[in-house]
Order: sequence, then structure tokens, then C-alpha cells
Amino acid sequence: MERKAGEIVVRTLLASALSLALAGVAHAQSAPSGADRIEQLEAKVQAQDRQIESLRRMLVEQQRSIEALGSPAGEMQARQLDALRARGESADQPSPLAPAFAAAGAAAPVAAMPGAAAPDATAPIATQAQAGNSGDGRVQVGRPPEELSRPPEIAQIFDQPGVLTPRGKFILEPSLQFGYSSNDRVALVGYTIIPAILIGLIDVRQVKTTSVTAALAGRYGVSNRFELELKVPYTYVNGDTVSREIFTGTAQDSVFNTDGRGIGDVEFTGRYQLSNAGPDRPFYVLWLRYKSRTGRDLFEVTTDCVTRCVANATGTGLPLELPTGSGFEAIQPGVTWLYASDPVVFFGSFSYLHNFKRSNVSRTVLTGAPEGFPQTTTEFIGDVEAGDIIGFNVGMGLALNEKAAISIGYDQSLVGKTKQNGEDTPGAVRVILGTLVLGGSYRLSDRTSLNVALGVGVTRDTPDVSLNVRVPITF
Repeated sequence: MERKAGEIVVRTLLASALSLALAGVAHAQSAPSGADRIEQLEAKVQAQDRQIESLRRMLVEQQRSIEALGSPAGEMQARQLDALRARGESADQPSPLAPAFAAAGAAAPVAAMPGAAAPDATAPIATQAQAGNSGDGRVQVGRPPEELSRPPEIAQIFDQPGVLTPRGKFILEPSLQFGYSSNDRVALVGYTIIPAILIGLIDVRQVKTTSVTAALAGRYGVSNRFELELKVPYTYVNGDTVSREIFTGTAQDSVFNTDGRGIGDVEFTGRYQLSNAGPDRPFYVLWLRYKSRTGRDLFEVTTDCVTRCVANATGTGLPLELPTGSGFEAIQPGVTWLYASDPVVFFGSFSYLHNFKRSNVSRTVLTGAPEGFPQTTTEFIGDVEAGDIIGFNVGMGLALNEKAAISIGYDQSLVGKTKQNGEDTPGAVRVILGTLVLGGSYRLSDRTSLNVALGVGVTRDTPDVSLNVRVPITF
């Protein structure tokens, strides 16, 4: 049908042009004779011939375009063009249909692309088609894409961000993190005479810990590829230990409650983004984090008496005040990567945390002696080296619109054994911490965003739930 329509248009235009030419000749024959009159008529006929030839070329080009669009490949290209228009592609993104339209000799799609200059409506179509021709058979559509220098924005769910602060910008990020964990421990002391029958005592202990950490972080962009960050946390921890005293045979549960509050371990981090190799290549960000031990650690708080206290009270051996810091300086190198695959962005990181050894460590313990006697004693521990941590995480993010985005990921850490005086401490084991993280972000304004991340522990040693809220503000 489209081919027949094109032929009808061609025949109609040719007939009109021939009619005009014949009318001009008839008028010339009826006019008075004269050399000047004849020359004028010949010039008009030649001009009309040139116009007819131009119209013929235009119709041939249109006929080719109609035939190309009527073919299966042309139908597919039309559907692709409709999809591009539906997504609202910008002029910064080249059209994949440019080679096909160049081969068909069509120039109309050039004006249809957003951001492209509209051709002159009075100029011949053949001239419009040649306006964007570079001479090698290619038609330029829009502008070539600029080199990507920054990773795409994602909803931050892990500690290390993937997008660095621009040069000269400062980001102030207050955050609030809530965590809860519950662990059960059962100790069997006795012997069995037949399976499932125990002669002895059972020590059942539940430990429930709640923590709230408010932190203030500041990031400054030294350059577009390098930033520095300082983070200062303030921690409140509350712990309840429910147990029954062993070797007493009592059916009464005892609850040991303690808490702690104060500044945590201050952190300092530097991040550097490597140059992107080009399209369809991931972005890499190298980072190095130093963690101090400014928080009060386990060796600085007073521990309850280990055996028995005054008035035959139970000696729990637990700290009377919970620490707010780890007690060890640490350094952690790592790498973060981001890979954009429309419509999602995949990201992740790998890191290794090394805890520095502490020497000549001791702790303060209650003696449980009556009044008039020393109430505390110093227990020498020696050299302590906390286990190193190997961590990795992976996730993907999806932008819902220009303001909202969601992310999902998994974070895992392998914690090594703690050593005392070069030997594994009694009961020390390797621990695996696994967390499933869901998060979202919403841009409140051009300067402020809201990030929320919810973590759910998937291993028994991991906190049951953690909720982190961040509000980065750009200055």
C-alpha cells in the first residue's frame, strides 16, 4: 500500500509539472514574436526543467525511505524509534538508527531527535539529507556521548559510598544507627548414664544487646577523583544477661543489666577513583580507612568478680559497664566497584581489616572482699591480638525516578581468632557475619538526600536487625 501511495504521488507531481510547462509554451506561441521574448521563455522552461528534476530526485529519495520502512528491518527500526521516543532519550545519547537512516537516505529522523536543529522547511529534502553527511556515508544525529567521569548515583546501603564528593564541595552527613542482637548459650556440666538422660547441671544464658550510635561524618572533595572523610560516633549500649547460677540447682532466673555511653572510635578515610576505561566498563574506587581507639574499651572498664561476691552473690565475670570502642587500632584497605547495566547498577566491595596488637594489657576485676579490704584487683592479661577481618559485599541498585532509588545487597565478614600471648584464647573460634541489606534513598532537595538501610542478620553471630538512617547535606 505504501509503495502504491508513493507511485500516485510521483505521477501527480509529474503531471502538474508537465501541465505548467505546456501552458507556458502555449502562452509563448500566442504572444507576439520577438527575440527578447523567446529568450525569456527559454529561460523559464529551463528553470522549470531544473525544478522538475529536483522534484524527481526528492520523490526517488522518499520512495527509497518508504520501501526501507516497509521492509521487516524498517519495521523493527520504527519500533526502536518509538521505544526511544517513549523513554525520552536525550541528545547526548546517539541513536542506534542513524546508520539505517543514512543508508535509506532519509533526513526526517534527524529533526525528530530531541535537541537536534530543525532543517529549513523551504530547502529541498535532498539538501537537508546532505546537511549532516560527513562525506563517508554516515549521517550525524545529535551529539556524541561525553566521556563518563563519575559513577551513577545509587541508594547507599553499605558503609563505603561509591560516588565521591566533587572537587571543592563539602558534605556533612549526620547518621543514626540502631542495632539489636540476642544470643543464647547452653552449658552442660555432668555425665550421662543413658542417652538423653543427664546427671548434673545445665547453665542456660541469654544475652540481649541494644545499641544506638549517632555519628557525624564530613567529606571533602580534594579533586574530582579524591576525597577525605572524618567520622566521629557517639554510642549508647545496653545489655541484659539472663542466666541461672551454675552449681546451685536454683530455678530462679537472674538478670544482669549494664550499659555504657560515650564517644566511639573515630575513623579517617581517604578514597580515590581510578580513571574509567570507557563505556561498558566498571568504575573502581580505592580506599584506605584508619580506625582509632578513642572509645572506652573492654580493658578499661571494671569487671564483676569472677567467682563469688559479698553476701554469697553470683560472680558473673561480666563488665559492669559496656565498652563503646573495640580497644584496637585498625587499618582497612579496600576497593569498591560499580557497573551500570541499564536499568540497574551493580556494585560491591572487598576489604581486609588488620587489628594492631596490644602489649602488656591488664583489666580491673572486683574481688568481692568485705569492707576494709581491697575491692578491686588488677589482672594481667599480656599481649592481645584481635582477629583480622576479611569482608566483601555485593548488591544492585535501581532508580525509580529522578528522586527515588532502591538497593538490595548482601554483606559478609570473616572474623579470625583472637590470640593471647601468641596462642589462641580459650574458646576462640572463627566467626562469620552475614547480613542481608535493603535500602532506599530520596532526594529532598538539590543539596539534601535521605538514605535508609535495613539489615537483617542471616547467621547466629550477626545482629538480628540494624537500621541506619543518613542525611547527607552538600555545601
